[in-house]
Amino acid sequence: MNRFNKKSISWVPVVMLALCGLGIFPPAAPAQTLSPGQLVYVPIYSHIYYGDRERTILLTGILSIRNTDPKQPITILQADYYDNDGKLLRKEINQPVTLGPLGSARFIVKASDTAGGSGANFLVRWKAATPVNEPILEGVMIGTSMGQGISFTSRGVPIKEK
Repeated sequence: MNRFNKKSISWVPVVMLALCGLGIFPPAAPAQTLSPGQLVYVPIYSHIYYGDRERTILLTGILSIRNTDPKQPITILQADYYDNDGKLLRKEINQPVTLGPLGSARFIVKASDTAGGSGANFLVRWKAATPVNEPILEGVMIGTSMGQGISFTSRGVPIKEK
């Protein structure tokens, strides 16, 4: 016996739309755009705070750069690490690095490297010969404390330049 009749099925789209509006079911991701290059800000946390006394958990930070274009390479021109106050701490690359189609690169900030602070970040500049699918740039933070583990990600945000 069919548990659903036509009247109950007609409410499914209405309920789904309402749940999307409440944030229970997130809307679909926006369409991928093409770009010939960008400057991207990526948050990286060298530590996070917890408790009333603002204790810290040291984190390993990983900058992950992923070329999402299946046909064209991209070139990383800059991957600079900045501290909480916006001071340049180091340049991760000295010469351009090419990522082939669907290729990736990573740069690691060790948990023992606390110079960046909780507001550390990377500025990454990339370019391509022709407009390509925008790469994914993420910060991946991982840490352990008192037998517990924590991990989370942050997504890069393109910076508009004049």
